Amino acid sequence: MARAGRSGAGGVCVVNVDEEEESMGATVTIVLVLAFLVLVTLLKTAKVVPHQTVFIVERLGKYSRTLYSGFHILIPFIDRVAYKHTLKEQAIDVPPQICITKDNIAVEVDGILYLQVTDPARASYGITDYRFATIQLAQTTMRSLIGKLDLDRTFEEREATNSQIVRVLDEASEPWGVKVTRYEVKNITPPQTIRDAMEKQMRAEREKRALIAESEGEREARINRAEGEKQQNIRISEGEKMRQINVAEGRAREIELIATATAEGIRKVAEAIQQPGGMEAVSLRVAEQYVSAFAQLAKTTNTLIVPANVSDVGGVVAALTQVMKSVSATKQGA
Repeated sequence: MARAGRSGAGGVCVVNVDEEEESMGATVTIVLVLAFLVLVTLLKTAKVVPHQTVFIVERLGKYSRTLYSGFHILIPFIDRVAYKHTLKEQAIDVPPQICITKDNIAVEVDGILYLQVTDPARASYGITDYRFATIQLAQTTMRSLIGKLDLDRTFEEREATNSQIVRVLDEASEPWGVKVTRYEVKNITPPQTIRDAMEKQMRAEREKRALIAESEGEREARINRAEGEKQQNIRISEGEKMRQINVAEGRAREIELIATATAEGIRKVAEAIQQPGGMEAVSLRVAEQYVSAFAQLAKTTNTLIVPANVSDVGGVVAALTQVMKSVSATKQGA
């Protein structure tokens, strides 16, 4: 499209507008392409590595260097980021697998694996996929270890199994630049028939423990009752002992008092005999008791004891009186 115009000298000037528009469009296109190229260059040149992350840089297809957290500048179209790794500890789920125990029981075992990249370069070029490799190695090692154990021991040896798996994996993954830190067996699932048998066994074991506990309780109760009866008998015997001691002491005291009173009575009788008329009173008393004794003897038995000389009561009294005088004279002489 052409447009006519007036020139300054009075002539006519023709301007081509289409050519101007095409020239401006080409200029804009070139500017946009250049801007895009600059943006791509900046994106390929400037790299910001996050914390606990590393980038593996290759230069013309060959390993160049490892970029750690921070800002880095690359040579565009020559350097490129080939691999990215995290330095954090990773938790990897190990899928369930069927393992055969030593006693030919099929159990399903799964676990969880913890590892950490220690050498990013070796983790990039030492193996294609270190995560897949460690999972496969953990499964094969688990099958090997479970095959050496009986079913009952698989539950008891979890700690030992975990330690052995970690040792094997750590040795195998060292060339890959990976450190295996832990392995934990999550579940060991035996077949349903085995679970039913184990449930019956546990029920029987619980009943056994209940019976044992009940018998031990009964035994303790019997022991406690016997000990209580023993202590009761000891206390009763000690009380009886104290009672007998008290009775004996009372009787001894009684005998002592009676003896003292008897001695005092005899002493007073002796003193009374020494008084005027005392001998005659004694003779009379002896005669009365002599006659009274024969009278009582006749009342209590059918047998009658008669002295050789019944009429000689006075002789008996006189003899007793003579004896008492002799005793009195002896005491006075002393």
